Amino acid sequence: MKLQRNGRSKALAIGAMALVSSLSLAACGSDDNGGNAAAPSGSGSSAAAAINCGSKPTALVAAGSTAQGNAIDILKNNFEAACKGATVNYGGGGSGAGVQQFNQGKIQFAGSDSALKPAEVDASKAVCTGGQGINLPLVAGLISIVYNVDGVDNLVLDAPTIAKIFDSQITKWNDPAIAALNPGAKLPDADIQAFHRTDDSGTTENLTKYLAKTSGGAWTYPASKAWAGKGGQGANGSAGVSAQVKQVKNSISYAELSFAQTNNLKSASIATGAAKPVEATAANAANTFAKAQIAGTGSDLALTLDYATKDEGSYPLVLVTYEIACDKGNKAETLDTLKAFLAYTASDAGQKAIGDAGYVPLPKSLTDKVNTVIGSLA
Repeated sequence: MKLQRNGRSKALAIGAMALVSSLSLAACGSDDNGGNAAAPSGSGSSAAAAINCGSKPTALVAAGSTAQGNAIDILKNNFEAACKGATVNYGGGGSGAGVQQFNQGKIQFAGSDSALKPAEVDASKAVCTGGQGINLPLVAGLISIVYNVDGVDNLVLDAPTIAKIFDSQITKWNDPAIAALNPGAKLPDADIQAFHRTDDSGTTENLTKYLAKTSGGAWTYPASKAWAGKGGQGANGSAGVSAQVKQVKNSISYAELSFAQTNNLKSASIATGAAKPVEATAANAANTFAKAQIAGTGSDLALTLDYATKDEGSYPLVLVTYEIACDKGNKAETLDTLKAFLAYTASDAGQKAIGDAGYVPLPKSLTDKVNTVIGSLA
């Protein structure tokens, strides 16, 4: 992932943010009771860093966001290789399904691309004895507008045009609105085949939040995990929509950048009002995350993201996946391993490993806060 590494170096040079945390894994919490530790293995891991496995590694079960699926695969492989006896069984199913299973007490943590709603927090109190579910931002990425149009390699879109495409208001690739954004491009006189998520998805919610705030009224539906646009065809999960775009000519959809890269899909640049369209790169998304604000209170670290940014080099279509866990009331038999795995995810080594796979390493100012909360889980 040469592009991401070069982008991160540039960001560091201009002082926008520290993309890779310089955190000590010994600060994973107060659970360093002589548990086994080893150098992480697998894609993107750092041999110099050690994973704190906790005192008695055991099995974790989790589910939710498919956008973070590729990241969890890398993290779990490294963690399991380092920690004998530890397993992390992560099922996808989408953010909505993950939150539902968490609030049913079926899993130790859920992955969700949108923060818990007040009703979901209330429901979590029945599972988190003496506490509640909290949002821990741990896997960051960007939503790529992926497309498959022969002869079009540098597509530019803006929010109103994206909204109209996904609501079947624009149905041809050579529509004047698309042509105006792409002077000189050889846009075919072909029908647009738009794909959307069929499962309740935090990626869908982040996309529709962006469209609701920036499309000038072209997107008339409320932001939601459930798809509301007219027309198009559905597919399940980020992997599902990405596979459809790869197979179907003249198609378009939305998926986390790592899925675009895995499937060798082209990503549209976004005209935001900045001097030039912003490319869908991890470095450009990092510029947006550098200005994210914490909206949660106490141990809850839900973020406010600026989808309407017009800053140069700031990609607006970003998402953060929260690992949702109990602040208090976690199961005693899995708490130690839960804290160890989440701490590895927040560590410099964990963030670098997923950064090399197309995700966006979170700024140190944020991972410091996340690590403090992880250490306090009970």
